[in-house]
Amino acid sequence: MNWRHLAAHVLALLLLFMPSPALAQAYKYYPPPLSYSNAQLSGKDFSGQFLRTAEFSNADLQFTNFSNVQAEGAIFSLSMMKEANFHGADLTNSMLEWTNLTNADFTDAVLVEALFLGANVKKMKVTGADFTDAILDGAQVKQLCENASGVNSKTGVDTRESLGCR
Repeated sequence: MNWRHLAAHVLALLLLFMPSPALAQAYKYYPPPLSYSNAQLSGKDFSGQFLRTAEFSNADLQFTNFSNVQAEGAIFSLSMMKEANFHGADLTNSMLEWTNLTNADFTDAVLVEALFLGANVKKMKVTGADFTDAILDGAQVKQLCENASGVNSKTGVDTRESLGCR
């Protein structure tokens, strides 16, 4: 092995194991995902936090405050979320399948392309929520349309139109 190969290997190792300012800068805006899977978080306050791609699967989130969070791409699958507060939250591309959302507050929330299959949406508060391209089954849409009204303050989308209410 000549000195050029040795220098290249040393440089590669340094780059691999030294912290990168570019990586640190990226984590400032896109931190590694948080994981709260299987956690007991009933009644906790996450209001206003940056929770993009956070994982809350199979967690107890009853009465938890998620108002005004940025939680795009977050995973809530199989969680108990009775009476959770998502007022003004951005849950674009989030996964809420097989969750219990009974009496949860989603007023003025952005739920664009969110996945709700198998979720219990009984008595969900959805005034001003934007469900554009969200994945819901027919029974869920019917149930949500019973009380749907308003326009989302961030997207300008009518709740009933985004649900496809008749």
